[in-house]
Amino acid sequence: MPSLSLGDMAQSVMLRRQNTRLNSELNRLAEELATGQTADPSRHLKGNFSYLGALERDRTVLESYGMAAAEAQLFTGAMQSALGHVQDMSGDTAADLLAAGNGAVPEVVRSESGKAGNAFAAMVATLNTSVAGQTLFAGARTDSAALSGADEMLSAIRGVVAGESDLPGILAAVEAWFTAPGGGFETHGYLGEQSGLKPFLLGENETVSLNLSADAPQLRNILKHTAIAALAADPALGLPNELQQSLLTHAANGLLAAQDPLTSIRADLGYAEARVEEIATRIASERTASQYAIGALLGVDPFETVTRLEEVQLQLESLYTATVRLGRLSLAEYMR
Repeated sequence: MPSLSLGDMAQSVMLRRQNTRLNSELNRLAEELATGQTADPSRHLKGNFSYLGALERDRTVLESYGMAAAEAQLFTGAMQSALGHVQDMSGDTAADLLAAGNGAVPEVVRSESGKAGNAFAAMVATLNTSVAGQTLFAGARTDSAALSGADEMLSAIRGVVAGESDLPGILAAVEAWFTAPGGGFETHGYLGEQSGLKPFLLGENETVSLNLSADAPQLRNILKHTAIAALAADPALGLPNELQQSLLTHAANGLLAAQDPLTSIRADLGYAEARVEEIATRIASERTASQYAIGALLGVDPFETVTRLEEVQLQLESLYTATVRLGRLSLAEYMR
């Protein structure tokens, strides 16, 4: 029977090829053992990627919804915090003004009127709050402030009040500036859009809208009464002390009456917060399920992997032994 043999060069090439193949398989098995997932999805799934593709698409969509939910949580939380700050300031201001309005000490009236001016500035700054570069209470115009500066607005209101000398006239002038269509607040005070924020898309047919801006009647009312108190003792107006007291009392009562409407819009916002939280929890649960399904689809049996790893390691060691022995073969070695 004729015999076939390999030349030295061919044998060397064959051994290197075997070494490369076994090392590659050893690395692949080590990676799979470390990650618990296949390093060769095509081989593992036998070329059928349809189910994996569907799972990957679902995970990508859920990730985008999750980001939108996180943004909605950030916005609703920041809005609720801002409104809470405005409510606290307006409530404290009302209590202080009520006490000052019932007294007759001009110094106290001036002091509380000055404090109301500071509160007005703080309220304006709070309603101009932005999160992640987007203004909260400017409606759809999130790239600019919601309100003009406090000094600018008080200066404009001072201008329309300057010609009035009694309580009804002053109150009517301030009321018109804040509430009249096309009045000072709409043309110079509020800088945002009438339309609300773009709804957050949190699911295929699920959105959450936050239609709350600084021109809401409840917030205008609080700003209006705070501005009245801030201008009551304004030296430029030179109003008599008795009229100043009347203005502080009217502003205090107005701020107290404004607490329930503000609580109502905070409650509506709280409902939106709860809904966003519920949706975010569901999205997180679905993402976890999707990731688990992908992991199960691409997962490998660790015991089978260890067994195969030991087999390949043994084959590689045997190859090294054979290579060493073949390398030592020579005529001189044979003749000994």
